[in-house]
Amino acid sequence: MGMAIAIAGAILAVSLAGIGSIFGTGIAGRVAAGLVSEDPEKFGKVLLLQALPGTQGIYGFLGAIMALQKIGLLGGEVIELTSGMGWQIFFACLPIALTGLLSGLYQGKVSAAGVGIVAKKPSESGKGIIFAAVVETYAVLGLLATILLLNGINVG
Repeated sequence: MGMAIAIAGAILAVSLAGIGSIFGTGIAGRVAAGLVSEDPEKFGKVLLLQALPGTQGIYGFLGAIMALQKIGLLGGEVIELTSGMGWQIFFACLPIALTGLLSGLYQGKVSAAGVGIVAKKPSESGKGIIFAAVVETYAVLGLLATILLLNGINVG
């Protein structure tokens, strides 16, 4: 049972953070596509804003990989997990799962607003990127919390 619980945590990490990235890049991409349809020269400036919310999915993937390595499913010896160990790994995956979901969604909204900056003042595009990067900080903190929690679990 412990193995199934641990795997569920890894699934949540990659899935919820990925969903945040899907929504975030979709939100920013729709707005960016509208601007580029009117002014194709601005494609390069808005591409980064559209891509920024995609990092949460990568962070969730990293968290899941670390959890699966911890239990031996990605190389090494598969470990016999108690339910308690499984729950520890499950809960260790939650920081990146939840921060990835929410920060991806909100970073997409901030990135979409950044596209508005590019539309009106292309020379100020860096400000839109900075605004979006502030939201990113919390996904990074979620990933760090997951890494620290996973490293603190003794399964051997």
